[in-house]
Amino acid sequence: MWTSTLLALTCLLVLRCAEGANPSNIVFILTDDQDVELGGMTPMKKARALIGDAGAFFSNAFTVTPLCCPSRSSILTGRYPHNHQVHNNSLTGNCSSPAWQKGPETLAFPVYLNKQFYQTFYGGKYLNQYGQKEAGEVSYVPPGWDQWHALVGNSQYYNYSLSVNGKEEKHGDSYEKDYLTDLITNRSLEFLDKRSPQHPFFMMLAPPAPHSPWAAAPQYQGAFNGTKAPRDGSFNKPGKDKHWLLRQAVSPMSDTSIAFLDNAFRKRWQTLLSVDDMVEKVVKKLEDLQLLNSTYIFYTSDHGYHSGQFSLPIDKRQLYEFDIRVPLMVRGPGIKPKQTLKAPVLNIDLAPTFLDIAGVNLSLVNVDGESFLPHMTLGNGTARPYFLVAHTGEGHAEADPACPKLGPGLAHCFPDCVCEDACNNTYACVRTLTENNLQYCEFADSESFVELYNLTSDPHQLENIVKKVDPALLQAMNLKLIKLQSCAGITCRDTK
Repeated sequence: MWTSTLLALTCLLVLRCAEGANPSNIVFILTDDQDVELGGMTPMKKARALIGDAGAFFSNAFTVTPLCCPSRSSILTGRYPHNHQVHNNSLTGNCSSPAWQKGPETLAFPVYLNKQFYQTFYGGKYLNQYGQKEAGEVSYVPPGWDQWHALVGNSQYYNYSLSVNGKEEKHGDSYEKDYLTDLITNRSLEFLDKRSPQHPFFMMLAPPAPHSPWAAAPQYQGAFNGTKAPRDGSFNKPGKDKHWLLRQAVSPMSDTSIAFLDNAFRKRWQTLLSVDDMVEKVVKKLEDLQLLNSTYIFYTSDHGYHSGQFSLPIDKRQLYEFDIRVPLMVRGPGIKPKQTLKAPVLNIDLAPTFLDIAGVNLSLVNVDGESFLPHMTLGNGTARPYFLVAHTGEGHAEADPACPKLGPGLAHCFPDCVCEDACNNTYACVRTLTENNLQYCEFADSESFVELYNLTSDPHQLENIVKKVDPALLQAMNLKLIKLQSCAGITCRDTK
C-alpha cells in the first residue's frame, strides 16, 4: 500500500515538474468592434464549438473603456486608462504616442513573456496610430515581439501597409494575396510550423473584422441576406432621460438611417465568417502539431457595439451594456469543457492571466487587473464586487462637416445629423454585479449629469433612476467611483 502511494506521489511530482519546465503555449484572438449583446457571436459557429464548447464562456466579460486604442492599451498593460494615459484614438490622446512607447508599452505583457523565453508573434491591427510618422513609422517594433506583422493605422481589409519586423510591406486589392484576415491566418500557421520546439509560444492575432469598412471575403458576400439588426430592447428608443449626446439623436430614426445600420449589421457578420475560418485553421494546425492540449486559446473583442440602440445608428463609445460587454471564450489545459462562468472579468485581466500561465510572479508586475486562471481551472477565485468603466470624449474644434448645424465639439456625425461622440461625452462609471446589478455614471460636462440603472429590473437601461433612489445609495456609489478613479495596482483590486 505504501509503495503504491509513494509511486503515485512520485508520478504527480514528476508531472508537476514537467509542467513547470514547459509552460503552456497561448493563442490570443482579438477582434475589432465585436459585440456580444446584439448577437455578434451568431456567425461564429466554429469558434463557439472549438473554443467555447471545448472550454469556458464568460457571461460577464467587460471592457473598461469602449474605444479601440484605449481598450487595446488596457489589454496590453493590464491597466485602467487613467494609469496608461491613452484616452482616445488620436496621437494627442496618446494612442501609440512617444509617451506611450517610452512608458507603459515598455511594461506591456509581451516584454515579460519574452523574459520567460516565450517566442512571440503578432499579426494584425495593433493601435490606431501605429506606424504614423509621429509614432516612429513602420520601423518601430514594440518591445517583446519576435515576429511582427502589424497593420499601419486603423482597420482595413485591402490596400494597406504592414510593418513586417520593421520593414514596410504594401498590399493591394487581391483577395488571394491581400485579404488581411486570411493573411494573418496564413502567417500564423507559418509561424507555428517554424517555431522552436524548445520554447513555448505566444501568438496574438488581431483581424480587422467586424470593423468598418466591412469588406467580406468574396465567398461570404451573399451571407445573411435579409438579416437586420435586432429590433428589441432599446432599439429606436429615445434617450430622453440620458446625457445630452443621446438626447440630440433624432427618434424615431429616419428610414435612411435604419437602412444604413441594417446594411452595416449584415456586412459586419459577413466579415466575421473569415475570423471563424481563422479559428478552425489555427486549431487544426495545433492539433496536427500535437500542441492543442498544451495550448490556451483566448477569444475576445476590444469592446462591444451598437446598431440603433437609443436611436444611435452605429458605433461604440457609450456606457451601456451593448458597448461595454464583450465575448470571451477560453480553452486550454485544466479547463473543463462546456463551462459558463459568471464571475466578472475585465480586459485588464487578460495580461495578468497570460503572465500567470507563463509562470511570472504577478506580485512583481504593475497591473490593475488580476488573473482569472483560477476561475477557469479550479472553479474558484475572488469575484470583484465592482469595477470602473470610463471614456474620454473627443470632438472637433470646428463643426463636423457631416453636420455643421450642430456647431463645434461633436464628432462622428452621420448625414441625418446624429453624432456618436462629443467633447462632453466624458464619463466614469461604477458597475456592480455581485451584490447589486447596478451602473452609476458621472459626466464631466456642463450639466454634471448623472445616470443610474438597475439592470436586474431594467436590463436594457431604458430608465435613468437617479432621481428615484435613496441619496445614500448615490453617495455610496460616488465614493466607490472616487476610489476607482485614483486606484493603481493592488488598490484597483482591493474593492471591498
